[in-house]
Amino acid sequence: MEVAIRKMGNSQGVLIPKPILAQVGLEGSADLQVRDGVIEIRPLRRNPREGWAEDARRLAAQGDDALVWPEFANEADPQWVW
Repeated sequence: MEVAIRKMGNSQGVLIPKPILAQVGLEGSADLQVRDGVIEIRPLRRNPREGWAEDARRLAAQGDDALVWPEFANEADPQWVW
C-alpha cells in the first residue's frame, strides 16, 4: 500500500488506516524502532502480571483476600514452601 508522508508540525508522519491498526492490535501507544533501514511499529509488550502486587496489597487491605474455595485444597499443599 502506498501512503503519503505528510508534514505534521516540525515532524513528518504517515496516516495508518484503522483496519491495519486493528489487524496488528495497535491502539494508544506503540513501540517504534528502525532495524536494517526499516521502520517497525509494534504493539507494546507489557508484563501480563504488571500491577498484580499492588492489587494484592489493595485486596488484603480491604480484607478481600480469602480463598475463594478453601474446601478444595490439594493433597500436597502442606508440603509446598512459598
